[in-house]
Amino acid sequence: MSELSCGIDEAGRGPVIGPLVMGCVVLDDEGREELKRLNVRDSKKVAPSRRLALEPSIKEIAVEWSLVKITPLEIDLLRKKHSLNFIEAMKVAEMILGLRCIPHKIIIDSADTVPEEYKRKIIHCITSGNEDFVIPEIISEHKADDRYVEVSAASILAKVERDREIEKLRAIHGELGSGYPADELTKRFIHELMRRGELPDFVRKSWNTVDKSKQTTLFEF
Repeated sequence: MSELSCGIDEAGRGPVIGPLVMGCVVLDDEGREELKRLNVRDSKKVAPSRRLALEPSIKEIAVEWSLVKITPLEIDLLRKKHSLNFIEAMKVAEMILGLRCIPHKIIIDSADTVPEEYKRKIIHCITSGNEDFVIPEIISEHKADDRYVEVSAASILAKVERDREIEKLRAIHGELGSGYPADELTKRFIHELMRRGELPDFVRKSWNTVDKSKQTTLFEF
């Protein structure tokens, strides 16, 4: 009997602009081998054009896949009470509880410096959402997106979707860079927004980058 495994990863954790996107991919034995043959790897090691080409194949081969987009507004609201790690753990739990099939194991690229602590947060969020849910084996590891093809696939779906969202914003608002605080284009874009007194909903206002009390050290972390 084929063993189902689920990979979960995110794209856009650090940017000041745009959503944080989380991807989830469930594969069977055949699917894992097929994606390995396609040389599916961590999205950071795959060219943008190649990621776009792989996206439909991943979706077709997967037993199940899903994406969750966490908007900047939702991030800002949740960060009033929770750490970003806990917010991600909440969303991972929601994705797991929303699966149509129950995989034998779930592999997650750890957002926490301590992988076991991230796993503990996820389990807490799952049981809080459904105390009767039978939790499969959960593996929380750093660089899981580089070690497990199901996590690599999830990272590609998440990255392609986030890039798509950034392109939509760019088409409306002009050049805004990658959205990361270290990007010079993004710095200039945010400076101009703040100069005009505008901070639209696609900007994460809870980031140090746009905290008005820290404008003297803008973009310093």
